[in-house]
Order: sequence, then structure tokens, then C-alpha cells
Amino acid sequence: MAVAVDEAGTAGFNTYTTRDVDETHTAIAAHYYDLHLEVTGPSAEFAARLNVVDLGSLTVGDVSFGTEMRMSFGEPGVYHVAVPLAGSFSVQQGSDAPVFATPRRAVFFDPGCDIRIDAWSPDCHSITVKIDKLAVLHALESLLGRPVRRPPVFRPFIDVSQGPGRSWSQLAVWSLLERDVAHGLLRRPIIRGRLEQTLLEGLLLAADHSCREELEAPAPPMRPASVKRVMDAVQDLPAEPYDATRLAAIGQVSVRTLQEAFRRHVGLPPMAYVNEVRLQRVHGQLRVSSPGSTTVADVAYQWGFAHLGRFARRYRERFGETPSQTLRATA
Repeated sequence: MAVAVDEAGTAGFNTYTTRDVDETHTAIAAHYYDLHLEVTGPSAEFAARLNVVDLGSLTVGDVSFGTEMRMSFGEPGVYHVAVPLAGSFSVQQGSDAPVFATPRRAVFFDPGCDIRIDAWSPDCHSITVKIDKLAVLHALESLLGRPVRRPPVFRPFIDVSQGPGRSWSQLAVWSLLERDVAHGLLRRPIIRGRLEQTLLEGLLLAADHSCREELEAPAPPMRPASVKRVMDAVQDLPAEPYDATRLAAIGQVSVRTLQEAFRRHVGLPPMAYVNEVRLQRVHGQLRVSSPGSTTVADVAYQWGFAHLGRFARRYRERFGETPSQTLRATA
């Protein structure tokens, strides 16, 4: 196995080449999932190659095996898009019927389903993108300009033969090509961050999902600059100890003026908006955490809730269940 890692740590480039199935399993599990990997074609032709670039909330890779393969793994718990550049493979999600991924049609994996990949053709070479759920939710909130109650529900296919789907897949491919560019742009943290955000927002504009219609709708009237400044600050740092005076200072207006602007343009008082953003962050983190790895109190404190009793009451009113029920549901 040959591995090349970017020492600067900015874009996290890695390359693996091996003819050993166990080494291949180890490499894939290190960046994606612990999976069952089975060679179904001629074993003598097995030659795995995996290139990976770490972009923070996204892991972009391309993989080929040189022979027919079968794979399976449990609920990924994250979003995942597979885009064949050549060849094809079938995907079965949960109890659904198998569907084929092709160079014209990418497959979107359901975070809550067991995944089975079969009929991986010998010539198959696929882009595989793992995407953090919370990062997608935050990108959607940024595009919509408001808190989002529930994560978007994605349809199982993305058309990558044209339009935004093709642009998105080509951008993912470009990020991998940068591994061969010495001192390239992607090795600069500012460019990596912008590419990460572009891929997150681009996915929401390229894929079909439950919020797509709202994204396609005409943009609402521009909010006053004072409101936007406050909303941007709260979205960036929701756990900060805000009060009405500090929010008004961020908005560069009086408390009364900010209260009226939020009432007219957001539909919530400024501090209610702060609590809504915090509740969304807690809810999203509890949905993807395991009970053994964290506690409700730890997550609540992390996002700025100092009084657990009031927090629990607001959470139950907002989501119809207790924080502990949300956390246990991920077990």
C-alpha cells in the first residue's frame, strides 16, 4: 500500500494503492465506513486505488477496484453521494429495490438505511462524497436566511449529466485533481473553506429534496442591514452570551429599532431568534450523537443554554419530544 499525505494538513490529500483486500478495507474504513468488502470477479485482477481529500465537513474520494465487487455497511448517519465516472454499480438501500448508479445518474445514500452495493463493474471508477448532516443543515439555513426545523429529505438520484448536477460533480472531481498541483490553491485554508461551502450549497441546489421548491422561489425582500448583521453573527457564534444590548450594538442600531426590525422582517424578537438557532444546533447534534459519547447537558451547555430546566421545556415545546428522547433515538 502506498500512501501520500499532505503534510500541511490544509486539504488532507491521501492516496492508497494496493492488491490486498484487507488493506483496502482499512483504507476505506479510515475515511468512510467500516464495511464488508467482497471480491466477486477474478481475484487476480483486484487492484484497488483510492484517492481522498478531506475538506472539513466533506470527504471527497475516487475509488476503483479493477474487478467486480460487492460491499455493504450499516446506516452511515451522514449524507453520501456516489458518482460513477465510468462503469456502474447497483445500490440497495434498506428494503428498497436495487437501483443503478451510472455516469449520468448519481446515487444519494439515505443516512438511516443499511447500504448494499453490488454488481460493481470491472471498469467502474467512482467519485464518493461523504457529507456531514449538520453542515448541510447550516448551509440550508444560510441559503434560506432562516432557521430550519427539520433536515431536508433527499431523493435517491441526482442528474449529473447536465446543469447544476454536472457542475457539482465536476467541482468534486477538481478537488481531487489538486493533489497533483504543488502549492495549489486548495492548500490554502481560505480556498479550502470556500470550496467546502460551495460544495455544501451546490449540493442543495443540484439535488432534489424537500426544501428545493423554497430555494427555487424568488428571493424575499432584502432585510435591513442591521438585521442581517445580527443574524449572521448569531449563525456564526450562537453560543455567545447575547443580550438585547449586545445584539443592538452588533446591528449598530438602538434596542427598540432592532426589536421592531426583527418583528417586521423575521417574525421573532432578536433573543427569540438566538434561542431558535441554539435549539436547532442542539437538536441537530443530538440526532447524530450516540448516548455513550455525550450527554444532553454537555450539548446544551455547548450551544449556550445555561439553565437546563428552561432549556428542556423550550426543547420539548419546539420539537415535541425531550432532548433525551432525541439522543436515545440515535442508539
